[in-house]
Amino acid sequence: MPEKSGIENLLHETRRFSPSSEFVAQAVAKPELYSEAKADRLEFWAKQARALHWHKPFTKTLDFSNAPFASWFEDGELNVSYNTLDRHVIEGRGDRIAIYFEGENGDTSTYTYAQLLTEVKKAANAFQTLGLVSGDRVAIYMPMVPEAVIAMLATVRLGAIHSVIFGGFSAESLRSRINDAEAKLIITADGGYRKGKVSALKPAVDEAIADSACPSVKAVVVLKRGGNEVSWNQNLDHWWSDVVDSASPEHEAKAFGAEHPLFILYTSGTTGKPKGILHTSGGYLTQATFTHKNVFDIHPTKDIYWCTADVGWITGHTYVVYGPLANGVSQVIYEGTPDTPDWGRWWKIVEKYKVTILYTAPTAIRTFMKLGREIPDKYDLSSIRVLGSVGEPINPEAWIWYRDVIGGNNAPIVDTWWQTETGAIMISPLPGITATKPGSAMIPLPGISMEIVDDAGKKVTSGGGYLTITEPWPSMLRGIWGDNERYKETYWSQHPGKYFAGDGAKLDTDGDVWILGRVDDVMNVSGHRLSTAEIESALVSHPFVAEAAVVGAKDETTGQAVVAFVILRSDQVAAAGSDSDVSKLLRDHVAKEIGAIAKPRTIMVVAELPKTRSGKIMRRLLRDVAEDRPIGDVTTLADTSVMSVITDKLEAGATD
Repeated sequence: MPEKSGIENLLHETRRFSPSSEFVAQAVAKPELYSEAKADRLEFWAKQARALHWHKPFTKTLDFSNAPFASWFEDGELNVSYNTLDRHVIEGRGDRIAIYFEGENGDTSTYTYAQLLTEVKKAANAFQTLGLVSGDRVAIYMPMVPEAVIAMLATVRLGAIHSVIFGGFSAESLRSRINDAEAKLIITADGGYRKGKVSALKPAVDEAIADSACPSVKAVVVLKRGGNEVSWNQNLDHWWSDVVDSASPEHEAKAFGAEHPLFILYTSGTTGKPKGILHTSGGYLTQATFTHKNVFDIHPTKDIYWCTADVGWITGHTYVVYGPLANGVSQVIYEGTPDTPDWGRWWKIVEKYKVTILYTAPTAIRTFMKLGREIPDKYDLSSIRVLGSVGEPINPEAWIWYRDVIGGNNAPIVDTWWQTETGAIMISPLPGITATKPGSAMIPLPGISMEIVDDAGKKVTSGGGYLTITEPWPSMLRGIWGDNERYKETYWSQHPGKYFAGDGAKLDTDGDVWILGRVDDVMNVSGHRLSTAEIESALVSHPFVAEAAVVGAKDETTGQAVVAFVILRSDQVAAAGSDSDVSKLLRDHVAKEIGAIAKPRTIMVVAELPKTRSGKIMRRLLRDVAEDRPIGDVTTLADTSVMSVITDKLEAGATD
């Protein structure tokens, strides 16, 4: 990267937050983890793997002779479902609550580990009766209900491979994923509750597989959830209640090799042929279990853990299903959205269950920040002792708000960096060890080797570059389903011998890592490289701004120009004045914080930003607006009307 880089001007963060002495004294993770991993990285991971139950112990930790394809613990055998359920029941923890469920329609339920095991055994028997065998693929398209977790664990119990497809995807997206994986069984529901009404699911499945469009599908299991009418194919369709509820509650979990495929998860936002990320069993479960326990400081007999993610995303796989259940902790899962029936829903749940650990996305945090602290202040959040952030870089001011308002200015924040492809957390503070900086992901976890490199692949010791991983890790993807060449080209070709994450990052003078977002989100303005995340952080640091999205737009003079879209805090709208006043104020603010080169050409005040249902901002659509192009595909947005509102405002001349 050029020496003169806007990335070098990333906000200098001087604030530090150390864990309390009481927290340190009881923390799960100890400083020795780092020295142990540094002394013998492979033995470190072997030790973590041995904490699981192996039907046949492994003798070989890593084989990377066929790089970039890795094998971890390959001669060992285990069953992932057994590790998440059976062993807890056998070892006397069956009466512990595994899941507290909060439905959006007001219904609630709880499952102990023993009850969850019984339901998983019944589902496994039912799926087996429908012809499912080891190696078969199962498409799961369900609302965020306990049966989704049951379906996942029953599938892997049989050695089958699940492909969970988020409930917001269209019939066309479903079809492409079902066909790419050649799924034999689909597990779905009539519908699920979202924003106060039933969102239908089975009609999308019917449309996806109509006219033999998905010839691999032999059966569809349908959960009655929404009560909405559905069409029925007697040759394919089976009600969950008919096949699962009547199945035998006895089922023995058989062992599978550590490298037996566990799941395929298709990355969102792809075009053309879907990209199915493949994860296998032993290494994935090892790192999922280790990171969940140590990053979130899990005390299974005391904690109530809540990750707000949907199981349709990797965060839901690793930190709702596999990590928490392998560690035997009690957790909350919820259906719906945080604003239904009102914006106090999350905090009411925290208060009700005395949630101790909360893991969510910066998008949600910034939304609550925009609404003001008055809402969470109505609830008792004093049970919270650890806060987590995932999905994208978190702005320092949102970090501070999260700690102050939700964490009582006391709970450590673990800002985690990882991806669908990495399978588990790679960079994060450890809450009982790390003195954290707002906005920084800090340092790689023990056992993880990474480098930030420049354009030539040379290691950067300070400043910005490309985030790479230099050694294989247990939960790494094992390839792209059915396309090994695409795997090598996508992840290993840009910096030979290193996995390239696709993200930019910066090392500060302390050696701590700042994630700058996708390299596609680095702009070149008059030869200066500017990170969108950096400018967004500057904007959000202003007291008027709750959330910001920055894109680069073509400019005849500078090559690219900075265009920003901002949402104002609700309690500051009146004070902010006109849009032109806000624009001038914020442009000057960015110039002061970063430099004149980063000053946005245009700042547009908007009510909402275009986001997917997983909460990610669709900057591609904002680039369309900034460059005056027709707006692209909006079908993956949570609210497709957002772009119309933005473009209407632009046409009305509400810009600087």
